[in-house]
Amino acid sequence: MRRIRLVVRGIVQGVGFRYSMQHVARGAGATGWVRNLANGTVEAEAQGGAAAVDAVQAWAATGPRGGVVDNLAVTEVPTVADETGFEIRRDA
Repeated sequence: MRRIRLVVRGIVQGVGFRYSMQHVARGAGATGWVRNLANGTVEAEAQGGAAAVDAVQAWAATGPRGGVVDNLAVTEVPTVADETGFEIRRDA
């Protein structure tokens, strides 16, 4: 089990990035969350087995149709116990 934090820069707001990431994460079996930040980036955390987390990270590197990912920063973070689902959080 591992957890990563992603910060995605580019044209990533207003293109369905959060909803698409939620769909990808749920399909891969990952838990976590995603939200827009005030500076125009998207921040997310994804947790699960290696294959699930890798799938979310790989998708985030390109994003949805209509989006343009200029930079993807990924860091390992501590896992969260008893987390269920992958949610879209309020903008920060």
